[in-house]
Amino acid sequence: VRRGVDAVETWRGEQWRVRHLAGSAADKTYRCPGCDQEVRAGVPHVVVWPVEEGLGERRHWHNGCWRARDRRGPTR
Repeated sequence: VRRGVDAVETWRGEQWRVRHLAGSAADKTYRCPGCDQEVRAGVPHVVVWPVEEGLGERRHWHNGCWRARDRRGPTR
């Protein structure tokens, strides 16, 4: 299985779809909005987007940054 199962979490009063990706499914490098560092290819991470806005707003977060999102993360 390349992709994780989507879950829905509430953050900042909004519902967010969260997908956990295994390292084998991570084939590109992304910029984590939580720490502004790279999420490198091959690193397990989460893909997060607002349920109401859809896939166009996807962001790739380090697992730890997403867990600590109340202390860090985008000023959206």
